[in-house]
Amino acid sequence: MKSIAAIVGPTGIGKSRLAIHLARKFGGEIVGADSRQVYRHMDIGTAKPDLKDRAHIRHHLIDIVDPNQDFSLAQYQALAFDAIREIHGRDKLPVLAGGSGLYVRAVLEGWQLPEAKPDSELRRCLEKKAADIGYQGLYEELTRVDPAAAQKIDPRNVRRVIRALEVHHQTDTASSQLQNKKTMPYRSLVIGLTAERKELYRRIDKRVDDMIGQGLVAEVEKLVNMGYDFNLPAMSGIGYKQIALFLRGEISLEDAVQQIKYETHRFVRHQYAWFRLNDAQIHWFDIAQIRETEIEVLVSRFLEGKTDHKEVLTVSE
Repeated sequence: MKSIAAIVGPTGIGKSRLAIHLARKFGGEIVGADSRQVYRHMDIGTAKPDLKDRAHIRHHLIDIVDPNQDFSLAQYQALAFDAIREIHGRDKLPVLAGGSGLYVRAVLEGWQLPEAKPDSELRRCLEKKAADIGYQGLYEELTRVDPAAAQKIDPRNVRRVIRALEVHHQTDTASSQLQNKKTMPYRSLVIGLTAERKELYRRIDKRVDDMIGQGLVAEVEKLVNMGYDFNLPAMSGIGYKQIALFLRGEISLEDAVQQIKYETHRFVRHQYAWFRLNDAQIHWFDIAQIRETEIEVLVSRFLEGKTDHKEVLTVSE
């Protein structure tokens, strides 16, 4: 059976760096699992791997759609499956890396996703409702019709709340009930990176400051000049939304930066709901205590088939 390695964990923990290291060490290619890095022209705010690294190690599912194009979980999953098959066809190791828990789980667990086409009219109605009653009101509506889906969605992620309501409206079934799983044709090793919360927040704050220094404001200005509206779903991501408020003169740059840091801290807490520290299927490593050689040994044992059941996530029905 073919193998795949996955690297998970909160924003700013070093997943991309480890993925590149393991891909070099074990002859792999990286499959992105980030719901923002799929967009072209959005580089600084999404912390994409730099072009030098992408030139040396092949990356998949980065820069595949424009910011004004719809992009669904089902589309991502299909493209990820294609990329994994191609990588296996070259006798290389796919390294799935990213902080979007929904994307990672959909691939590793073989979710069979509901077939509900985007309904632009319904979306506009739900967006207006969210504006009228607030995101919490719309989230409460989802909680009533699909509490299992609501539990996995950040209430402030209006885009995902709307999608779940859209699926329910079209199928008259909770989206969580439609996400059956199928056996995947590969073995998966899941590596998690973590850190003490204080250290993690410090790393996040530094990264936000670095993004500003690298030109995040100019990047958002460029996107607007290219014709991409502030109200696009792609522009609602952390960083872009706050800089948009600054560019419209609604808040100061200092306030925008503080909001980005705060929202990223909050997002990290939500990420741990997807990747729980007590999940026996994830091999957690504290970045303050481990060396890359320890992870290399784990991957080597996995590829040699020497890991026991607890060390390997093998998905079944």
